Amino acid sequence: MTATTVRKRAATGTLIGLALGDALGFPTEFNDVPSILAKCGPWREMPLPSRAFVSDDTQMTLAVGRALRTATDRGALGPQGLAAALRPEFIAWNRSPENNRAPGRTCLAACDLLEGPGPWQDASQLGSKGCGANMRVAPIGLAPGLSDEQRSGAAQLQSALTHGHPTALAASDLTAHAVRLLAQGAEPTGLVGLLRSYAIENRARYQERWLGDLWTRSQDPTPEHFIARGWDECLQILDRLREAVRTVSPETDPCLATGAGWIAEEALATGLLCFLLFVDEPVTALRRAACSSGDSDSIACLTGAFAGAYHGADAWPVAWADRIEYQSELVTLGALWD
Repeated sequence: MTATTVRKRAATGTLIGLALGDALGFPTEFNDVPSILAKCGPWREMPLPSRAFVSDDTQMTLAVGRALRTATDRGALGPQGLAAALRPEFIAWNRSPENNRAPGRTCLAACDLLEGPGPWQDASQLGSKGCGANMRVAPIGLAPGLSDEQRSGAAQLQSALTHGHPTALAASDLTAHAVRLLAQGAEPTGLVGLLRSYAIENRARYQERWLGDLWTRSQDPTPEHFIARGWDECLQILDRLREAVRTVSPETDPCLATGAGWIAEEALATGLLCFLLFVDEPVTALRRAACSSGDSDSIACLTGAFAGAYHGADAWPVAWADRIEYQSELVTLGALWD
């Protein structure tokens, strides 16, 4: 990690920002913008709920973070070690009485299957590219000491345990890469271009060491054809994002430009759009994301991850950060990687 990253505490900023966005967006999920405004008042003044509960987005982010810590404590990060650590974390989340925050059907179905004796690929839902794939991937972008291959493979693997659609894999990889770039100090003005270049570079690269024979469960003729479908959909949404950053009014619902965020590539793009519209106003970016007509908690949690990675822990009001649910575990995990 660079000195700048250590100084700004990017990992702590990312995880707290993610949880704050989640808590802001959780009460507004499934509402349209007029309903949100009627309930919360002007969006630029949206308060953090007094009881700052989070959704499954933060719960599963912590599950990925714990699994990553477990796997790296045992040695160099590899697919068998990460899958062996992720699987019990996901099963424990699925069984937890606190798993009552409107979790996604794909995650629930896959986690049920992960309790079976077969390989994790048997549990993967290849038809789903829901945002549950990438709303939880930020820890992969924060952990120090990983190679590009480890980071990409791990990001796709954590998605594939539940969401096996190639677009879910590619969007998760891109989300982790965006967090990594911003934590390292990449300029937001060039971020979309960097992500497009990364997508083009990886378009035909199937991470066989990490994904095994996952692709054979699809109808694709080759693994390269399988994964290229996902990168192509991500490239399309990145083109929409690039246009939206130039043309969208900050006062309009961001979902109208880059999608409602129920699917992985749209959650990535709309979360990035809210961050890029308010690069120097991270709290305003969270409020814009939470006041949106789509999957507002997932969009806002990704916005918070991007803003926190770029600005660090000091981006967030202390009075907000101190009362976020799971605050102690978020700070402890962030400190480990800062």
